Amino acid sequence: MSEREASGAGALDGARYEIVVGLEVHCELRTRTKLFCGCPNSFGDEPNTNICPVCLGLPGSLPVLNRQAVEYAMRIGEALHCQVRPSIFHRKNYFYPDMPKDYQVSQYDEPINVEGWLELPAGKRIGITRAHMEEDTGKSTHMGGAGRIGDATHSLVDYNRAGVPLVEIVSEPDIRSADEARAYVSELRAILVATGASDGKMEEGSLRVDANVSVRPAHSATFGTRCEIKNMNSLRSLGRAIDYEAARQVDVLQAGGRVVQETRHWNEDEGRTSSMRSKEEAYDYRYFPEPDLVPLVPDEAWRESARCALPPMPGERRRALAEAAGTDPASVALLVELDLDGLVVEAVAAGADARIALNRAANEVAADLEGARRLSPASFAKVVSMEAAAKLTATQAKQVLAALLAGESDDPEAIAARRGFEAMDTTALEIVIDEVIAANPEPWERFKGGDPKVAGLFVGQVMKRTKGKADGKAVTSILRERAGGG
Repeated sequence: MSEREASGAGALDGARYEIVVGLEVHCELRTRTKLFCGCPNSFGDEPNTNICPVCLGLPGSLPVLNRQAVEYAMRIGEALHCQVRPSIFHRKNYFYPDMPKDYQVSQYDEPINVEGWLELPAGKRIGITRAHMEEDTGKSTHMGGAGRIGDATHSLVDYNRAGVPLVEIVSEPDIRSADEARAYVSELRAILVATGASDGKMEEGSLRVDANVSVRPAHSATFGTRCEIKNMNSLRSLGRAIDYEAARQVDVLQAGGRVVQETRHWNEDEGRTSSMRSKEEAYDYRYFPEPDLVPLVPDEAWRESARCALPPMPGERRRALAEAAGTDPASVALLVELDLDGLVVEAVAAGADARIALNRAANEVAADLEGARRLSPASFAKVVSMEAAAKLTATQAKQVLAALLAGESDDPEAIAARRGFEAMDTTALEIVIDEVIAANPEPWERFKGGDPKVAGLFVGQVMKRTKGKADGKAVTSILRERAGGG
């Protein structure tokens, strides 16, 4: 280990090197039972209680394919714009305690989904090489030391997870930064949840990410040697691991060394990767067709059923909201992520001002997602329309909206009436503004001289004197008229 590696890799020289990342995302499917047997697919149960001869690989047991798992896999393929094809299951042979039968049933050279793509909120497309089905492994817990097998005193194995249905989604090496990697996983997770195939809970292990990271000279068309990083259980960990590993590889190259293809472990506490084992190739696993399963050939009717079961995906929802609001899809990504896009789209369709609707949804409604479930699109549209028509000031509209979120009433006009909110007469407002100007001669001169910093002072004092009834925009407009006339 180099001195630099021991102390932590330096920053990546972006002018000289480019990061190349491909991601492998393992997504557990939300089926009631496992992939090839009737054992419950349930997280958090007592260890080694959801097991049977099939998922333990006992002699004489035979697998039976879970139809719902295939349905979910096809939904994922359709959502990722893949070609859904006939496929074959293979045995992936290796020895490790997490699979008692010493092989994993997976799909090798004929996977169910191939050649798709995913579009990031910013507009870039990331290619999807394949999204294939396989069974999950058990879970090993290494006791003692730092929790790694190398310094453990003993290990415990829970086979509850062995045989749980997975779809592994393999991207093309199209990702060029840690930020893009996080955006990809975030978007993919949203798609998987939308399909109904997965709950996307990284904290429970139902969504796990491995990153293949390499670096190459800037503007080079040749890929560098990649290292696979494991043990990243959050988007934050993913970003940190990619940045560290890329910088480590650059350090190796700049020192005249050679990057070795291997699998590396991410240590969250230390913020660094470390070598686990040499990188396996396909021939290391001695793949051969699973003799106890026939080829999987979904007919067109079944595939069409999977397509029809899909709701609008996040990208479609961003485009629909952006079109309704007259803005760009990237700027409304958060509202879609918070599931507030439908509220805004319906409000705009009902005649509400798009700009105000976006602002209120992104601020007041987003701050109370529990209350948002009680907020009807019609009530939201009414509040926005009242503010746009100057029947409510921005401050008053926020208060009415807060009352609706709290479940006070579904009638914005009734809420406004109970609070005494009504439009302030323009003549009365001008009188108050003139009084505030007269009380602040020195700041007024600065305002007339073009100092924008003092505008807040006048608006604030007018709002205070009118107990929030004044419209801030109207106040600012009258102040400017007064300054121009003076």
